[in-house]
Amino acid sequence: MKSDFIVALTQLAAERNLPREVVLSAIEDALVSAYKKDSVAAGQDISVKLDPGSGDVSVFLIKTVAEEVTDPLLEMDLEDAKKIKPGAEIGDVVPTEELPHSAGRIAAQTAKQVVVQRLREAEREIVFQEYADKEGDVFTVTVQKMEPKQITVELGRAEAILPPSEQVPYERYRVGHKLKVLLQSIQRSNKGPEIIVSRADELLVKRLFEMEVPEIYNGSVEIVSIAREPGSRSKVAVWAKQDGVDAVGSCVGLRGIRIQNIVNELYGEKIDVVKYDKDPVAFIASSLSPSPVLRVDLNPETGTAVAVVPDRQLSLAIGKEGQNARLAARLTGWNVDIRSTVEADAAAEAAAVAAAEAPAPVEAVEEPSAEPVTAEEAVEVVAAEEIVEQPVSEEVLEAVPAEPEVAEVTAPDAPAEQEEPELVAPDAVEISPEDLFMPEVEELEPVPVLDAASLHDLPEDVWAVRGGQSQEPGVIRFAEDIDELQRGQGGGRRRRGGGGRTSRRTRAPRRR
Repeated sequence: MKSDFIVALTQLAAERNLPREVVLSAIEDALVSAYKKDSVAAGQDISVKLDPGSGDVSVFLIKTVAEEVTDPLLEMDLEDAKKIKPGAEIGDVVPTEELPHSAGRIAAQTAKQVVVQRLREAEREIVFQEYADKEGDVFTVTVQKMEPKQITVELGRAEAILPPSEQVPYERYRVGHKLKVLLQSIQRSNKGPEIIVSRADELLVKRLFEMEVPEIYNGSVEIVSIAREPGSRSKVAVWAKQDGVDAVGSCVGLRGIRIQNIVNELYGEKIDVVKYDKDPVAFIASSLSPSPVLRVDLNPETGTAVAVVPDRQLSLAIGKEGQNARLAARLTGWNVDIRSTVEADAAAEAAAVAAAEAPAPVEAVEEPSAEPVTAEEAVEVVAAEEIVEQPVSEEVLEAVPAEPEVAEVTAPDAPAEQEEPELVAPDAVEISPEDLFMPEVEELEPVPVLDAASLHDLPEDVWAVRGGQSQEPGVIRFAEDIDELQRGQGGGRRRRGGGGRTSRRTRAPRRR
């Protein structure tokens, strides 16, 4: 029986993947619970010791040493305790007697449940201790169960949860599918350790680079910053700590084999590896790759940067739905504004015009500095001000002598004043009211009037009308002639030709 107990203990520890000490402690706790259910030891404290080598079980009733005994089943006085244990003191636990290790059916069932419960708790604690210090590491997991709100994956001895917020929108998962995940967090719960894994974290990209690029793992190349849109695109800024090492080339690898392995792990996600530079202008220019950048204007006060690119490369610099510019801003930490050369020149001209039209700032006029005043002069000035401010009485004013009169003195050679000539008014002229409003008009010489002539005296050429082809003048004699002229020249020719028919001219045949 002893050998069977040892074999069972070893097998249980192997199946649960637990140390033998943990399993042995769980069995002892289970036996304690079982003996407490027994009527013999009901209401008393029991201690069970199990020998792993021989399998012997020892059951003792224990009591606590107290000055005054209130409960005889749980306490005992100091004198009785020293009889059992000579060095006993107040507060010690002393085993009093040994009980037979025979339990009933109910006690055995309770022991079984306690063993299972304690082993489960031991497993959870071991799992928590195993993964508590591995947050941020990458693990290969297998999809175990698909649920609407989350995906359960198998993580070695534990189960982890992949919530929707940590899933990549463009990825499709299926049961039994293996993938690499990042252990994001682990917490205790009533059901055991709750492990959260992620596929959308930026740290996953960094860990994959460390796994694929030896230069990053040993520290010769450092990843400065990462900007990622999961499932679509990522930008990684790298910097070489060691001289002579190409940071971008070592990440890409020979013929792109290293970066290709990382892209395959992320199921086709595009990755741009750019070179980090301490100069923000060069760093922003490289972060907008693959678009070339002509210049970058920085404004450190507002934290904005204006990148000027060629007109044909504007859409490439901005990216699809602004993705390239958005990732560059997150990678560099600057608010990047992308403009074409035409927009940049127009903005510069507008700024120049606004600066020219703005009024010139008014310069403050510096007041002339006062000359240094000595102490004596300052006393005199203060005394003078006090004298001015004091009122003067009438008696003082009367005592002041009057000012002497000053005689008027004329210049000896002053010329005599010339008398102005008197103005004589002209003779009065009578003016009528009409003269006030009607200006004077000079009389014009009369225009000679030609003698009137009769129509019969006019020459006949006056009424002559030249035809289109005819050189003979026509004379208008009747209204019919006017009508013919209005109908055209052809009608006149028909009338002159006779019979209203157009005469044809015959040409003589040419001689050959």
